[in-house]
Amino acid sequence: FFSTVLFCLPGFGMTTPATVGGKIFLIFYGLIGCAGTILFFNLFLERLITVIAYVMKSCHERQLRRKGVLPHNSRRGSGTSEVDSLAGWKPSVYYVMLILCVASLIISCCASAMYTPIEGWSYFDSLYFCFVAFSTIGFGDLVSSQNIKYESQGLYRFGNFVFILMGVCCIYSLFNVISIVIKQSINWILKKLDCRCCHRCQRKLFRSRRNVVMPGNVRSRRNISIETDIVNESDTDGRRLSGEMISMKDFLASNKVSLAIMQKQLSETANGYPRQMSSNSKQNGFSGGVGALAIMNNRLAETSVDR
Repeated sequence: FFSTVLFCLPGFGMTTPATVGGKIFLIFYGLIGCAGTILFFNLFLERLITVIAYVMKSCHERQLRRKGVLPHNSRRGSGTSEVDSLAGWKPSVYYVMLILCVASLIISCCASAMYTPIEGWSYFDSLYFCFVAFSTIGFGDLVSSQNIKYESQGLYRFGNFVFILMGVCCIYSLFNVISIVIKQSINWILKKLDCRCCHRCQRKLFRSRRNVVMPGNVRSRRNISIETDIVNESDTDGRRLSGEMISMKDFLASNKVSLAIMQKQLSETANGYPRQMSSNSKQNGFSGGVGALAIMNNRLAETSVDR
């Protein structure tokens, strides 16, 4: 019972180590035990979601077989097939929350039915104890298994262990799911509060500030560069010519575009408008090439023909 209270984190405080050796042992013992118990809680939630997804997929396959859409012999295929995959069958967080609520309520009611006659508490006090213990609050005003002797004491201690473990497991998982629902609700509220006026104010602020680092996707217009006569995807080139600071991403993108344009211009200069060369130039061994090498080869070919 002490290990259950320690690992499941209620912390009633009715049993504590008294010696220095016991306290040192408790630190390492509790460190490993609490970490393993929390891992068990997380795995329980993952397996619960997997079971719900499997049940949903099985029900959907049964409906398809009744309608004749899915053949009966395709119940078990390869492990990587689309039918056997559970990737598209993730249950909604609200379904998981509802199932955990029902499971926590059932466990609490069953545990209260056990605590009421054995401990002599009222049913409401037993429910109160279940919530305080299962939620790991652990006030310590009501603690089970503290009498000297019970009827069927071994069975009662085993039932106490099972109820505390499963109750804390369900409540812990329920808290995680509720936190996800709260986060989704807050995001929904923030999206509703986000009005068009805020976007207009941000646009005015970006337009009024100069010589600052601005993201490339702030302006949606496609500007045409005067020097290259091509369409720029962002405002990077214009800002670079005006002396404005740009981000590293825009800087690298503009360098790639400039390098491509330079290679194209060199290629057109070398091969795009070739002169009429005589047959002697071909015999000299000078080929066209690409880029700066092409310019040099053509120049050497011209001088060799002149000579």
